[in-house]
Amino acid sequence: MKTTDLGHRKGRLPPAEDADAVDDRRTFLKLGAAAMLAPVLLRSSESRGATPVFPPSPPTTPWLVTLPNAITPLQAVPALTPSPTVAANTAGGEAGRAPHQRYAELTGVLGAPLLYELKAKERPDWVFHPAYPPQRIWGYEGNTPGAVTPGPVIYARYGKPVIVRFRNQLPQNHVGFGTPEISTHLHNAHTGSESDGFPGDYYSANKAGPTLASPGAFKDHFYPNIYAGYDQLQNHIGDPREGLGTLFYHDHTLDFTAPNLVRGLFGFYLLFDDIDSGNERDPSPAALRLPSFPYDYQLDFSDRRFDANGILFYDQVNPEGVLGDKVVVNGLIEPVLKVAARKYRLRFLNTGPSRFYAIYLVTAGGVMQRFTFIANDGNLLPAPLLNQTSFQMGVAERMDIVVDFSKYPIGTVLYLVNKMRQEDTREGKDIKDPGTRVLKIIVDRSPPEQDLSQVPAVLRPLPPITAAEIAAAPVRRWLFARNSGMWTINGQLVNVQVPRALIPQGRAEIWELVNAEDGWTHPIHIHFEEGQIIGKIVNGVSVPVPAQQRGRKDVYVIEAFTTLRVFLRFRDFKGKYVMHCHNLIHEDHSMMLRWDIV
Repeated sequence: MKTTDLGHRKGRLPPAEDADAVDDRRTFLKLGAAAMLAPVLLRSSESRGATPVFPPSPPTTPWLVTLPNAITPLQAVPALTPSPTVAANTAGGEAGRAPHQRYAELTGVLGAPLLYELKAKERPDWVFHPAYPPQRIWGYEGNTPGAVTPGPVIYARYGKPVIVRFRNQLPQNHVGFGTPEISTHLHNAHTGSESDGFPGDYYSANKAGPTLASPGAFKDHFYPNIYAGYDQLQNHIGDPREGLGTLFYHDHTLDFTAPNLVRGLFGFYLLFDDIDSGNERDPSPAALRLPSFPYDYQLDFSDRRFDANGILFYDQVNPEGVLGDKVVVNGLIEPVLKVAARKYRLRFLNTGPSRFYAIYLVTAGGVMQRFTFIANDGNLLPAPLLNQTSFQMGVAERMDIVVDFSKYPIGTVLYLVNKMRQEDTREGKDIKDPGTRVLKIIVDRSPPEQDLSQVPAVLRPLPPITAAEIAAAPVRRWLFARNSGMWTINGQLVNVQVPRALIPQGRAEIWELVNAEDGWTHPIHIHFEEGQIIGKIVNGVSVPVPAQQRGRKDVYVIEAFTTLRVFLRFRDFKGKYVMHCHNLIHEDHSMMLRWDIV
């Protein structure tokens, strides 16, 4: 099947070269597994009988472990050895990346970068829950000894560049699922492709992916922390309306993203600026004064499954993957968070690999509570949505809410509950009470100081899109489907060495993301640029875009028989990027493509 990838209402434009080949290094996982499983996978989307069934995780007693009251950010280091260089320092042990784009220009304007170092390492004694034994995980080590999952939180600021050195110290002779190469993606940083964590750029000291020149023990990522629109505005920092807040870094190794994330390779990266300043006492009239550290709290949700001995389990060969039946919050099963009686900003992240969530805040008796919804995919909305009772998260979506715990007497117990029922890795089934309690919250103390935080009526305005821009934008149509037991885009498997689209730098386009089938939902992630949903079509009928999705986004959840029309601008950097389904099972089994800015 061959589908033209790019079209314009005034005529068809030619696609880039077709991607027919599959990376030889990973052929077994894609084609070998498909062949072995063909008798059960060659079926219509309505047939769900071949979904693998795994034994349930051993039972756990909830609320035995407590999260810290505050999450301390990673500290910058005074120097890195060897010192960072614009071109890859392969002689010093760096993997063979392309040179950092626009480094001299951007650091000349913004100043020298802050330096950070994260080491991807194995840890032998992680405890998810007291009922389970200490066990091996993969995580990131920062300023203190020992890898953790999630990894250390990085606090960054627009206008202040950063270099993060990612060292690969994973055991090359490891046992179990995953692969000891890494390629770290900062989702959804506006940065050069050589620092994007491209899936084919995976490396270890003795292996290099097909899009890297050579292996290496580390790789330096240059994050200039500029807004999109830098070239357009010529104001030395970009368009503040394009500001992101909640990002996360995670492994993106080709065909092994799911198992490597299940092992634990991910963490938060927060961006602040003059508007979202991270200081609720900021005297600047431009500052929003949202709740700030230590009352700005990040919560990662991950679905995991454990074997009869309580050891983390994952099947990386089966294209159906493994649906976790335990929700791990910040690396722990059924933890407790103790909060002060004041406003909190809670930043939610769904790292998957495949569970969807419908999150509610409820009392011990199950009564729904209200909160203020402020951000989707790390992007502040133009205005807060007041009196919300729930939100939904596909894999890799981020949601920020503000909860005012001062409404509750000291000693009040609340719960975060997931009411999305899900029976396989493909999609959430429905929303059903009472749901599963995943986090216990106890209001256990008065704040030590007056709460000066607020949620103003105006947050961050959207960059405008004119009717003329929409009319002039070329349209690309991408069909996400199941073909012969594999997950495809426009009928093709991934090939990271060949771009499926060549996009001139600075151009705006409309991408139509199409799910023409039922039986699965695809959370589609487009690297590098945020977009705005300008149309939603379900069963051929235009429907309103839900209020929580009317901001800028980088993950677009396309449900059955749905098309989303997304307006995107491609600016400031060049090179190779990808689009893929962020249901990590679908991604690892070929639902991904490369596109280049040229």
